[in-house]
Amino acid sequence: MVPTGQLIEVSGVSTGLLRQGKGPPVLFIHGANGVGPWLPFFEKLSTHYDLLIPDHPGFGRSDVPAWIKSVPDLAFFYLDFIEKLGLKGVHIIGTSMGGWIASEIAIRDSSRLASLTMVGPAGVKVKNVPVGDIFVWSAEEATRNIFLDQAIADRLLSVKPTDEQLDVMMKNRFAVTKYGWQPRMHNPDLEKWLHRIKIPTFVGWGREDKIIPASYAERWKERIPHAQVEIFENCGHLPHIEASDALFAKVKKFIDEAAV
Repeated sequence: MVPTGQLIEVSGVSTGLLRQGKGPPVLFIHGANGVGPWLPFFEKLSTHYDLLIPDHPGFGRSDVPAWIKSVPDLAFFYLDFIEKLGLKGVHIIGTSMGGWIASEIAIRDSSRLASLTMVGPAGVKVKNVPVGDIFVWSAEEATRNIFLDQAIADRLLSVKPTDEQLDVMMKNRFAVTKYGWQPRMHNPDLEKWLHRIKIPTFVGWGREDKIIPASYAERWKERIPHAQVEIFENCGHLPHIEASDALFAKVKKFIDEAAV
């Protein structure tokens, strides 16, 4: 069942939020395309956990505050979000840009966090290992490069968005450009602080990721030695869509063990 969206105020920012389920809190931090539709992965999570999916400032139904200018700013915003809602023992799941944001949260303050899951995270730059440039691709190129299974891309491209959806897509595009344009989708200072992440950490990646190569998982493992790493075969940049069942099984096992 798709939850009814709500608006909450955090640090003066009206913030869109989907929330459903009961149990330990799981904060899902979305990627560059925004929250998007209610996915089977979300439904599975919400049957076991208190699932919270906010729109980042600048995305979706959230305000566009001028003073939030960077991903580190977003990290501090989410620390305020967690505190405002009185959440403790939070399990964060971040995909792509959301994984980057999640790591920036964890290096700053993990006192209210129970675990960190990052799926194909941006945020780190490996020399001589190029990544896809989402800012130069057309909408069709981006959609096709995100997925290995082109049948998914075909379905998405065959649906004409409504005017309201086009407005949200444009808003999201401006926001991701603001946060990730320069330097391209990474923070040169992030890598040197990843050793501060002491909570249980899981890193998942699609083997055929055309946005950020799966070889990047090695760098995250080097910087967070206790992290568990899982590569999902026959999968592109979004395992929570293309490998939903497999990712959910791994993440649920990881979260339940971290919560003990």
